[in-house]
Amino acid sequence: MNAIPAVASDVPEQRSGAPDGVSGGWQARARALVIRFGPAVWCYTLLKLVGFTVFMKLLSFAGDYAKKPARFGGGANPWDVLASWDGWWYQQVAQFGYHPALVPIPGATGGFMVEQNSAAFFPLYPGLMRMTSEVTGLGLYGAGMLVSVVASLFAAAGIFAVVEKLSGDARAGVIAAGIWAIAPGSGAEWAVYSDSTFVALAAWACYLTMTKRWIAAGAVTLVAGLNRPTAAALIGAVGLAALVELWRRESGVLRPLAAMLLAPLGLLGYVAWVGWRTGEWGGYFRLQHDAWLHYFDWGEGTWHAIRGVLLGRGDYPFAFAVPDLLATLIVFTLPMLIVLLIRLRPPLVLVAYTLATIVSVLGSLGIFGNVSRYLLPAFPLFVPLAIGMRKLSWPVLATVLGSGAIASGWYAGYVIFELGVP
Repeated sequence: MNAIPAVASDVPEQRSGAPDGVSGGWQARARALVIRFGPAVWCYTLLKLVGFTVFMKLLSFAGDYAKKPARFGGGANPWDVLASWDGWWYQQVAQFGYHPALVPIPGATGGFMVEQNSAAFFPLYPGLMRMTSEVTGLGLYGAGMLVSVVASLFAAAGIFAVVEKLSGDARAGVIAAGIWAIAPGSGAEWAVYSDSTFVALAAWACYLTMTKRWIAAGAVTLVAGLNRPTAAALIGAVGLAALVELWRRESGVLRPLAAMLLAPLGLLGYVAWVGWRTGEWGGYFRLQHDAWLHYFDWGEGTWHAIRGVLLGRGDYPFAFAVPDLLATLIVFTLPMLIVLLIRLRPPLVLVAYTLATIVSVLGSLGIFGNVSRYLLPAFPLFVPLAIGMRKLSWPVLATVLGSGAIASGWYAGYVIFELGVP
């Protein structure tokens, strides 16, 4: 046979100024990442778009946002609702920075004793808002939404990675990312809120711990500690897993030890800074207690709220009928989900992180109707559901998850933002 002469399309392209294979190397890695994480991210995005659209339509149909101040769940249009409540405070931090202070309220004898201050909100998310705004030219609202949406995609990828590692099945990982998109409280994922940023960091910190990349796990946990005080659960879980690894000596001594030392630095550093600026070393905790009525009360507030819901009474702090009913149903499902998770014998970091998150949520006084949102970081609870659903056909899965996405526009978005206080 005659040899076929080479043509230009058959010859690998040579790019001047770059060694052979460099460009192809990063392109191959990018392609591999898209192939691996693409299905989970797309599944999450499509389901989230459905729920988000329903949520915005419900806001528009009701029109109640026009009757409320922009700071407290209202505004000129439905989009303003996404930047109210905590979103307003994050914008204040991004625009003006911090001015920590403990200012007593004159004549206060109980309840709120100190004026509310933006120092109660951790700096990572507003810092990302400010940086994104300066780079893109977007306003703080648009920058905050962009950060939250992008972070939610990284969170979906992280949840996929954890579940795939645990179950050995990519299909289960995709389903878990989809469940997180429609979970109770998931309306906060696409809003000017720090929830998506924290879950992204928590999921990847858990994955890095599961794969014994200790220094990276400690560094990511350090960053998570600059985002939310609930990072304490993640810090404890990563530290406990590192301590066990240190005892087993399977990864040596230095790397697990470095993870244990790195993990708490972000949270402790910010709390110490607030204490220094307020002139009271427990200043952050006093601010949470006296200005926001949010503190660990050993579950007393949760008990009173559940009792009030069961008896049909609203005689407890921060009572919101519909959100509180949903929160009560969620609390009743937690024992079942915990047992199903433990039955899978997951890594220690997942068990410790999940249990610590649940204890911190149910053991603290706060807005009980926000339990659905506060439990968003407890994504390992979705693992048994995802593994159990992986044998379903794609049409059945699409029906189940799609129906949940439509419903989530109400229970995960409208109920929290419009009928409660997110």
